[in-house]
Amino acid sequence: MKKALCHLLFLSALFGGAASGPAQIMKTSDSGIKTNRTEQATFGGGCFWCLEAIFEGVDGVKSVTSGYAGGQKENPSYEEVCSGGTGHAEVVQIEYDPQKLSYDKLLNLFWQAHDPTTLNRQGADAGTQYRSIILCHSEAQKQTAEKSKRETAATLGAPVVTEIVPLTRFYKAEDFHQDYFRKNPHARYCTFVIRPKLEKLKPKLAKP
Repeated sequence: MKKALCHLLFLSALFGGAASGPAQIMKTSDSGIKTNRTEQATFGGGCFWCLEAIFEGVDGVKSVTSGYAGGQKENPSYEEVCSGGTGHAEVVQIEYDPQKLSYDKLLNLFWQAHDPTTLNRQGADAGTQYRSIILCHSEAQKQTAEKSKRETAATLGAPVVTEIVPLTRFYKAEDFHQDYFRKNPHARYCTFVIRPKLEKLKPKLAKP
């Protein structure tokens, strides 16, 4: 569904005044700890518009940035990622306050926000760019993610196909994709895909 819209949305952003130039690299420390004592988590679970809208509503989350990671091409564009040829997944990078929110709790919500048992697919969105993936900022995150994955697989009673890999580089997506649900609440994708997920997860979200 979303893949079919990629080219149209890219052209809309290009000619409609939204920023659609090359994605910018966001630098991240190896520890994932920033100078203001926040930490980062990077997840991919289908369309980044969905995960962004979900995690923005969590108490303790400072910001959520949509972008691309996990592939080979430097500075990819949305259209290139949509083609499936860059190796990148659509991901969100979450900045959060570890005094209010643990990485383990973020993982628990991540598992509920998508189906981690479907390979390279979330609903009608198909392709490696929509794969389930956790990109770790540290060895501690890797160990926590692997433990959480095992527990989730046991709970679901099905194999979990989520990749767990180190984060090398995160490329911020074009401005058009940031805060997409908030800016476009009545768009078809928001109405029929994102909003039902938010309603389902509403009890888990502490922010209004």
